[in-house]
Amino acid sequence: MTKYGSFPGARPRRLRTTPAMRRMVAEHRLHPADLILPAFVREGISEPVPISAMPGVVQHTRDTLRKAAVEAVEAGVGGIMLFGVPEDAKKDAAGTVGTDPDGILQVAIRDVRAEVGDDLVIMSDLCLDEYTDHGHCGVLDAEGRVDNDATLERYAEMAQVQADAGVHVVGPSGMMDGQVGVIRDALDQTGHEDVSILAYTVKYSSAFFGPFREAVGSSLQGDRKTYQQDPANLRESLRELALDLEEGADMVMVKPALPYLDVLAKIADEVDVPVAAYQISGEYAMVEAAAEKGWIDRDKAILETLTGIKRAGANMILTYWATEAARGL
Repeated sequence: MTKYGSFPGARPRRLRTTPAMRRMVAEHRLHPADLILPAFVREGISEPVPISAMPGVVQHTRDTLRKAAVEAVEAGVGGIMLFGVPEDAKKDAAGTVGTDPDGILQVAIRDVRAEVGDDLVIMSDLCLDEYTDHGHCGVLDAEGRVDNDATLERYAEMAQVQADAGVHVVGPSGMMDGQVGVIRDALDQTGHEDVSILAYTVKYSSAFFGPFREAVGSSLQGDRKTYQQDPANLRESLRELALDLEEGADMVMVKPALPYLDVLAKIADEVDVPVAAYQISGEYAMVEAAAEKGWIDRDKAILETLTGIKRAGANMILTYWATEAARGL
């Protein structure tokens, strides 16, 4: 090789030389509108209640939830996903408060809709687990098993009251077979054809849900392995995807995000509808805990995880950092 030889002829480092160069050739970009803020609103409190396993996240009062929604709009966040936390005394085996028009989630939907109107896409968790005294996502049969078809009837009722409250998108998260189709029919039959369904198409039975149980005041004993998916499986997710699309899903979701980026990428390659990923409580808690210990750079880690989810194919990301990250972007 001579002094001016051709090796190496290809020098990818040329495109990494300066921040401006790296920014110009970046293949994926986060935008505030990509982000969706999950938010918890708790009945019967006068001040926000910190969630110990999720530093910086709280159970909101109705007033602080409205404020959080306004802040999200101002930051350019795309949407907000609402979870209701009722008083323990109101929980029962059928999750009745979940279909009460004056239940905490329906009240919160009306509050946020009145506050921000259509400036933020208002989404609601459509599931019974927050409202049942046994903590499962459906009603139980005589042997204590989750009764799929009886639960679908409850989901249809939930869809109607949430739509009546003014939600833009319902997010059925219970992983019952046929839930998307039943909810679509219930919405259409009650004049809510414009309400969209964000299908929890891929929802694994994950250890990373731990902090969320505190956030919603879960009464669950045991696990949800008979209806949430096995972390070992991928083909199962593609089957769920085909069923949800056939039943009328407008958007689909993968949850959790980071442990299942391969699944997210596969789903994104298969569909022509928007794809969401949920960066769940345990993912959030790990970064916050490591940063608190001084082991990682918090801000850089947040951006890196969100970029990784975007790169894997997510059009939308549910993340507890939504407003903070949007401001940074």
